[in-house]
Amino acid sequence: MKDKILSNLLKNELQRQKDTLNLIPSENYVSSDILSILGSPLTNKYSEGYPGKRYYPGNQFYDEIERLAQNRALKFFGLKPTEWRANVQPYSGSPANLAIYSALLEKDDVILSLRLDAGGHLSHGHKVSASGKFFKVVHYGVGDDGLVDYERLAELARESNAKIIVSGFTAYPRKVDFSKIGKIATSVGAYHLADISHIAGLVGAGLHPSPFAHSDVVMTTTHKTLRGPRGAVIFSRSELADRIDRAVFPGMQGGPHNNVIAAKALMFFEDSTSAFKKYQQQIVKNATVLAKGLTGKGFDLLTGGTDTHLMLINLKPVGLTGMEAEKILEKNNINANRNSLPGDPSPFNPTGIRIGIPAATTRGMKEKEMAKVAELIHRALVKKENVLKEVVALCKKFPLPY
Repeated sequence: MKDKILSNLLKNELQRQKDTLNLIPSENYVSSDILSILGSPLTNKYSEGYPGKRYYPGNQFYDEIERLAQNRALKFFGLKPTEWRANVQPYSGSPANLAIYSALLEKDDVILSLRLDAGGHLSHGHKVSASGKFFKVVHYGVGDDGLVDYERLAELARESNAKIIVSGFTAYPRKVDFSKIGKIATSVGAYHLADISHIAGLVGAGLHPSPFAHSDVVMTTTHKTLRGPRGAVIFSRSELADRIDRAVFPGMQGGPHNNVIAAKALMFFEDSTSAFKKYQQQIVKNATVLAKGLTGKGFDLLTGGTDTHLMLINLKPVGLTGMEAEKILEKNNINANRNSLPGDPSPFNPTGIRIGIPAATTRGMKEKEMAKVAELIHRALVKKENVLKEVVALCKKFPLPY
């Protein structure tokens, strides 16, 4: 590369990734093959429209690539093409969710979703998001035990005249009862949107209940537990598929990113292997051991543990804010993000920190390493020790593939 400034920045970032224990649950490491496709000449073409209905010539091979991605997406989750359609064009999760709302709702219709401090996502109707500006939003929450209050959810669905109920969360460590939420949605005549961005890999591997039998639309990003490129896929029932497609293009987006769509196709190919299922199983094992290790060190975990790939630490007993803990860990080459806990008044000053292990599991770390990670976190946050060298040494034992 002739641009030495940018070249050095890229080298520095790669070295940072190599030497950092990444515990951010929404991040992962893609394969070298996916990186190759993302940087391929596939990025050079405009392909506005859908396979067989493009607004530019020269798309015969892109049509085949996009159809391949669609078919593999459906097959991965065991869906029948006669009942479901996959739109693989969304650039990411937030625009995908906004496309779904615009397809199914009128202005000022009501979205019912989980509160941000209880584990919901900005794109589920938070006031700073476009989804919270164009539609009315009512939030449900969790009980004192940190678990979704399904009874109150049902009451709010009736009281609010909700048109769409959103399930699936960004910071919730327990399994979601999609069946129960689906029944509530049906009882009030609302659509059920399941956002499984965080747990899609677990769902595909049969380690978390599937939302598809209980939902009208399912959305997932592709760069978390699915271990693919940054992007999203929308699965919609056949009777809604045309509306969803029109909302994505031309409603929300222009030309699709063909290199990313090809990378999604490869991702679903990689995810269909027995090795991927074993990887998901290891995620659950690792999360369980890490959660037990943290509680054993005296940390207070929201809901007492985890059923998935992530967990949340209540830092009040430690005497730290989420921001303070995040900075201490980062100085020790441990990345974990500050996160609101139920009852926190502001996301800018949260009392929790969110920890996940998909990326560490991709590196090959197992139960033994999770016990060590719990120890390192405790020593850094509670004992105020410098564990930087130990973290870097641990990472070097489990190198990245590039």
